[in-house]
Amino acid sequence: MLVPVLLGTSIIAFSLMHLAPGDPARTMAGEHASQQTINAIREKYGLDKPLYIQYGIWLSNVLRGNMGRSIVSNEYVTKEILDRFPNTFELTFCSMILAILIGTVAGIISASKQYSALDYTFMGIALFGISMPVFWLGIMLMMIFGVYLRWLPIAGRIDIVISFHRITGFYILDSIITGNFAALVSTLRHLILPSIALATIPMATIARVTRSSMLEVLRQDFIRTERAKGLSERVVIYKHAVKNAMIPVVTVIGLNFGLLLAGAILTETVFSWPGIGRYVVNAVRMRDYPAVQGSVMFFALVFVIVNLVTDIIYVYIDPRIHYK
Repeated sequence: MLVPVLLGTSIIAFSLMHLAPGDPARTMAGEHASQQTINAIREKYGLDKPLYIQYGIWLSNVLRGNMGRSIVSNEYVTKEILDRFPNTFELTFCSMILAILIGTVAGIISASKQYSALDYTFMGIALFGISMPVFWLGIMLMMIFGVYLRWLPIAGRIDIVISFHRITGFYILDSIITGNFAALVSTLRHLILPSIALATIPMATIARVTRSSMLEVLRQDFIRTERAKGLSERVVIYKHAVKNAMIPVVTVIGLNFGLLLAGAILTETVFSWPGIGRYVVNAVRMRDYPAVQGSVMFFALVFVIVNLVTDIIYVYIDPRIHYK
């Protein structure tokens, strides 16, 4: 199913960009450019050809790994995306670790203490987290911890006064490899606020799904049997119930990880994070067709791969599942 999904995504992305108002050739040429200059730019980038021909040329290049050149920077879109991917992945990974740790623990405790004060508190916070706009939370975090308290930086990837040798593009990994403790501390400080903002919605979703799945498992016969054997409640919950409740949780984690990789646009824009999301926003603003279309295709590819990996993980969680 990867092929038809990606093909459909390519058609939608290409169509929506060309249906949107505006002229990229005029944007590149400038407001006071002559019509002759604008026509030359259209011819250079193939914008004067029919849409189906433009799509065919673009798709054939994408299949060869070439997403074209950015109209704005004249750099290869593939290179620009790969250069920014480590930044987006690092932010997304830290956010998901935070969401998984807090969300699963909160869900398990809420289910094991159903209708208690802890249950109502955790689920109330989860409801608030799901309902809260990411951009609003990001701005509030910046104002409180960055502007008023001055505890944490509010923008960027690392302090500009710190320099270190970049090897992989992942700042945490590179600072550890090079033994640069100052770079590691600065990188982690810059990650805190955007990670919290980005983790809020998946954290709340994971907590609610974990609670529902745990409650369903705790009502099953084998749990009553384990309790009848005299096993402690801690062993029943953490050894037997949690593992059987993990299938829906893993599904939500996989979906949210793919969504965060593709949907960190608001967070990256608010915190001036140099990732793919911010790159897409700038590309849309500048009517950079190849950059937007290439980014959408990259997001779609990452999303379907994450879903495929999630399906494979099911086998290791539940031995009753087999793929033939």
